[in-house]
Amino acid sequence: MQNVQKNSLIVNVLLETLTQFNIIFIQEPPWSEIRKIPSALNSKGEDLVGMAYHPNWLLFARNTDNRLDSPRVIAFINIHLSSLRFSLRSDIFNHRDILLISFFNNSVCHYMLNIYSDLSHMALKYLKDIEVNIDNVLIMTGDFNIRDSLWNSSFPHHSSISNDLMIIADSF
Repeated sequence: MQNVQKNSLIVNVLLETLTQFNIIFIQEPPWSEIRKIPSALNSKGEDLVGMAYHPNWLLFARNTDNRLDSPRVIAFINIHLSSLRFSLRSDIFNHRDILLISFFNNSVCHYMLNIYSDLSHMALKYLKDIEVNIDNVLIMTGDFNIRDSLWNSSFPHHSSISNDLMIIADSF
């Protein structure tokens, strides 16, 4: 799990060097122009915006046509795990800051959750307000942007958003 702060160099280095890992969750990925594509409206072409590609990794990210609504969470899964039939579950969560991936192992469906909660905690507020029952969540990870004395004894305050995070985590 890594917040790359929109740095494509970090993503490329992770994909090249973390060969001992099978799954990489990323928060705040870079979305940049990959190339120009032909356009009837623009003689110079339209920008094709996307994420880094690596032949050893499958990219999981929410689709969007709006660059301002680009996903802030993605996952790369090693192609060696393809037999587990990973699937992006935007039918359950269709939110730019929440990525839910399912896969099957021994005919049982399992889930992995990657969350980016910005400084206004939009993703956590969204998760708190909806009612979704998901069994078999193996991991819920992300960048929650919460400083709290519960997990950092040098920080003097407790935040109510920390309570929300724990309630959400317990619900999964």
